Amino acid sequence: MRVELLIGNENGTKVFEPAVSEGIEWTTERRGTPGKLSFKILRDKKLDISEGSAVRFKVNGRKIFFGFIFKQQRSKKEGKVQEITVTAYDQLRYLNNKDTRVYERKTADQLIRMIADDYALKLGELEKTGFVIPSRVEDNSSLFEMVENALDITMQNRKEMYVLYDDFGKLTLKNISNMYVRSKNKYLLIDSETGENFEYTSSIDDDTYNKVKLVHDNEDTGKRDVYVAQDSSNINKWGLLQYFDTLKEGENGKAKADALLKLYNHKTKNLKITNAFGDNRVRAGSMVAVALNLGDCRVKKFMIVEKCRHIYKENGHWMDLTLRGGEFVV
Repeated sequence: MRVELLIGNENGTKVFEPAVSEGIEWTTERRGTPGKLSFKILRDKKLDISEGSAVRFKVNGRKIFFGFIFKQQRSKKEGKVQEITVTAYDQLRYLNNKDTRVYERKTADQLIRMIADDYALKLGELEKTGFVIPSRVEDNSSLFEMVENALDITMQNRKEMYVLYDDFGKLTLKNISNMYVRSKNKYLLIDSETGENFEYTSSIDDDTYNKVKLVHDNEDTGKRDVYVAQDSSNINKWGLLQYFDTLKEGENGKAKADALLKLYNHKTKNLKITNAFGDNRVRAGSMVAVALNLGDCRVKKFMIVEKCRHIYKENGHWMDLTLRGGEFVV
């Protein structure tokens, strides 16, 4: 495995290839979190890096991460050279900025393009999301929240999920259907041989609702419009688990309530895989095939990678995955 880690100086006139003391970790999450690269390097008098320095990371020539240093922590162990712990984030980090936006008749991809233009962010491929959002007001919200809200509205109306990520320095938006990890017709498979350990959780404690109630204060009638969608069968089984929210002007209350019930009216099933054989193609948002016997049930299905942590060391490459979805068969 050939690893290349390059760091530029503050003004971009020099590039350094530091000595990494332990290993390199690359972490991505599907929603609302920038990609992160963390590593420890040995201090060198010639090493001229600082917060804001650009970081490029490649493995066997494959482009993995491009971002900027946001944090340095220095320490010295007795009898050892001083170590610098570095944390770098990709471009998505700048979506933590807060702002107020009012927009009309824009798709989610058009909103992302508008934000990127305003904040001088570099764009890659943005797949067209298709659904035109009539109007929306985002007050004192992070740019991440604005984008995620637009993508959620798109999913509710088009039944299509999209993933926003940074592809080596370029904001990229893809339909989840184009995120399968495969080479030609061969899909990456996570099974008992490729994953060392697993932890499986089935729950109705998080993000499970069998009743959705949405309200809107109608200025024309002076009354409150109420939209309800529910599943009486699951209410009998689990008790009443209610999702409540207010509607924005122009939103279709019935359609949104039905869509939210379909989205949340089931158990959440999560599977954590640790020390799987590393594959650089896998990132948060990827779709991977899983075939595992979990003891009291089996899973044999494609699952979404909610979180992915790659660990690169001299003696190998592993990854920890948090997976969601899929059909679990008792």
